[in-house]
Amino acid sequence: MKAVIYARFSSDNQREENITAQVRACTEYASRKGCTVVKVYTDEARSATTDDRPSFLEMIDQIKTKLIKTDIVLVHKLDRVARNRYDSAFYKRELRQAGVRVESVLEHLDDSPESILMESVIEGMAEYYSRNLARDVMKGMKETTLQGKHTGGKPPLGYDVDSEGKYIINETEARAVKIIFEMYSAGCGYNAILARLNTHGYKTKASKPFGKNSLHGILRNKKYIGIYVFNRTAAKQGGKRNHHLSKPLEEIIELSDAIPPIIDEETFRSVQERMDANRQGPARSKAKVNYLLSGLIWCGECNHKMTGASSSYLTKKVKNINRDIIILAISVTEPNNVITKKLIRNLLNHTS
Repeated sequence: MKAVIYARFSSDNQREENITAQVRACTEYASRKGCTVVKVYTDEARSATTDDRPSFLEMIDQIKTKLIKTDIVLVHKLDRVARNRYDSAFYKRELRQAGVRVESVLEHLDDSPESILMESVIEGMAEYYSRNLARDVMKGMKETTLQGKHTGGKPPLGYDVDSEGKYIINETEARAVKIIFEMYSAGCGYNAILARLNTHGYKTKASKPFGKNSLHGILRNKKYIGIYVFNRTAAKQGGKRNHHLSKPLEEIIELSDAIPPIIDEETFRSVQERMDANRQGPARSKAKVNYLLSGLIWCGECNHKMTGASSSYLTKKVKNINRDIIILAISVTEPNNVITKKLIRNLLNHTS
């Protein structure tokens, strides 16, 4: 009988040695059962709350596609496979369809009804543990935030963290931050700012040249005016986090005067106003054609602003449309500047 071993540790108070211990226990278990271990898969510092685990997914894929032949997937504990019931049930079903079963070294279960019930209890407890741990961690981080202390990771450009966890200004990096805000507030674009920074040898917190994405994050960061923002970014979706999505305002914590400011509020407000204006109507500055209604009309179907677009096919059609007729039709038919599919069809019928 053949077996593969899957071992994993997450970043919550576990170390790399944990992998070695799991593999050793699984290997000894396989030896007692007379199984031959054909491959070992490991994921380090990966949570089982999602399936974003490269080695785990590789194992599933290789078993399903018969790239590796095995009868058993050995784990130290069932929560190594998944800490939420949906993923656990889904991947165990995938393995069963491939003729492979999951066995735990510490949890001895068989195919009896009692074992099925016990397995569901174990999986439920694992999911409870994971969520409860996340809640406790969040509670601790919230208390740290309320004290104005750093909650982990790299501090923003322009700041260091002292021995007590408090933010202090890094004067060298702070000069780069001031250049970014002052130039953008004065009307300079990203390219001009990047050229200035990189010419004078300024680097990001990771000691790399500045890029446009790093500028955007800096210009939006309220820490530079002394406001500590915590719990803003929305929860992960599909194992990935989108830092441009925010949680509801009632869940976000903002503390004023919690951090020494680098930028004055007037400059920061000026920068935010310019960025908001660019976000609302960026197409006008990029368009090669002067669309007279750019930024003025909204789609009645999706409630988003309409933008101009052209192609070789569309251009031929659009050239035959009298702009005066379109503008007049919009102003008369839709005084609130809202465009619907029906209005578009009527305009095309008039101009075809």
